[in-house]
Amino acid sequence: MSNEYHHILFVAKMISEVVYNIYLAIITFWSWWCDVNNNQDELARTFLTIVVPTLILVWYKWTLSYSKKNTTPLPPGPYGLPVVGYLPFLGHNLHERFTEMAHKYGPIFSLRLGSKLHVVVNSMDLVKAVARDLDHTFANRSPPLAVLTITYGGSDIAWSNNNTHWRTMRKILVSQVLSNANLKSSQNFRRQEVRKTVNKVYSKIGEKVDICKIAFETEVNVVTSMLWGCSKSSEGEDSSYIGDRFQEVEFKIMELVGAPNISDFIPMLSWFDLQGRQRDMKRQLEFVDAIFENIIEERIKLKASKMDGEVEQDGRKDFLQILLELKDKNDAPILLDIIKIKALLMDIVVAATDTTSTMVEWVMTEILHNPDVMRKVEDELTEVIGMKNIVEEYHLPKLTYLDAVIKETFRLHPPLPLLIQRCPDESCVVAGYNIPKGCIVYMNVWAIHRDPRNWTNPLEFKPERFLNSNWDYNGNNLKFLPFGTGRRICPGMPLGEKMLVYILASLLHSFEWRLPKDEEFELSDKFGLVTKKRIPLMAIPSQRLSDASLYME
Repeated sequence: MSNEYHHILFVAKMISEVVYNIYLAIITFWSWWCDVNNNQDELARTFLTIVVPTLILVWYKWTLSYSKKNTTPLPPGPYGLPVVGYLPFLGHNLHERFTEMAHKYGPIFSLRLGSKLHVVVNSMDLVKAVARDLDHTFANRSPPLAVLTITYGGSDIAWSNNNTHWRTMRKILVSQVLSNANLKSSQNFRRQEVRKTVNKVYSKIGEKVDICKIAFETEVNVVTSMLWGCSKSSEGEDSSYIGDRFQEVEFKIMELVGAPNISDFIPMLSWFDLQGRQRDMKRQLEFVDAIFENIIEERIKLKASKMDGEVEQDGRKDFLQILLELKDKNDAPILLDIIKIKALLMDIVVAATDTTSTMVEWVMTEILHNPDVMRKVEDELTEVIGMKNIVEEYHLPKLTYLDAVIKETFRLHPPLPLLIQRCPDESCVVAGYNIPKGCIVYMNVWAIHRDPRNWTNPLEFKPERFLNSNWDYNGNNLKFLPFGTGRRICPGMPLGEKMLVYILASLLHSFEWRLPKDEEFELSDKFGLVTKKRIPLMAIPSQRLSDASLYME
């Protein structure tokens, strides 16, 4: 009896120590949450610590049964804790952390985050296997709960699965908004907004200018003008979305999309929304949804009163009008409703404005950090455009060195360093490893873009490497994948590329730029779905062109 008693005490002590060590690991190493340190996140950590002992048995039985079913091994990777997996040990910048892990475990590795298996591929060959050879298998998504909230339940293009809805919606976007004809017909929108930006910067000569902010304002005005008409976006209450409030809301949306959420990793806890991610995202959705509702209602009223002449501009229909007409057609290729229309509008506005403004900031940062590069850019602008002219869109294809600078910036600072995760719709084998159905797969383009096997002196900013080869953003060369490759490649590249070059050329041709003397230059980033500069770039403009009339709208 005494031996049994001591044995029970021994087992109880061992269990107590295990639970205590798990507790310490969660509290001490839960580094992914350190940047989002609020009461809700603290509550989530505490709650998770309490329920871990209860869930250990469930985890053990699940992994035991899973291992018996699979003979092909999973990709190698680190061991984690029961239930929470490797979550407590991830750092802040996942793209850098995953690259470090690839050096240890190889170009493909797996790790369990909560109850979900994640697989990370870090080489050209494996990206080819996932996004080319097995593109159809890996064409689905596994959207986080916050994403499902902001995309009206995944009714958009970026996060919906590879199905008829996705294919048709993407076709509508590409053929109606991003076609060559529509981009050409909306040229005046872009010119008008870029000229407004130049004039606004001119009024701030000698002052600090937030580069990302001015780029964002320019891009959002262009995109919304194309979507539902320029005159409508600048009248009355509708103009509120162009201001600081909309930028603040959009940045919050992107922050929540990339923020870790316990509910995503341990679905049985999703009902509690411990960190309030879904609640926060619903607040952002309410603000943007109200804008969409007002604009759609106004457009429907115009149509009902047969005032189509006010809707069409310069012989073209804006995108919202096209969608509403498709909604009312019985023989339309897709059954559209207001929810799907709003989801598509959300996709375009958020994706186009956030990525472009982020890349304007990164390019300007690298140019200011490399005086020789700035001199070459300015020399090219002077030669192609002249000091007595403003930048026009027909100049852009001739700016080959600026194009190389932009591509080199995309290489070192890809806006989506892990792209948008993919999810196989059936189990398959990649590089001899089992990739289970329903797991989450990342393609680490940040690692590929800095791989010395792909690039000479990969950490050096050298635009010349893009001058002598036929590089593009279409994912044809797997060394360079800022927008991905395969069927899930970003469809908004034509507009994004055009606006990025246009904004940068105009800012660099019209102004000389320097850094404030009281600010230390830095290149650190802050990881997210779109990785931004950790400290916003503030720069001081001075007049570059002698004729002041060139700065007027």
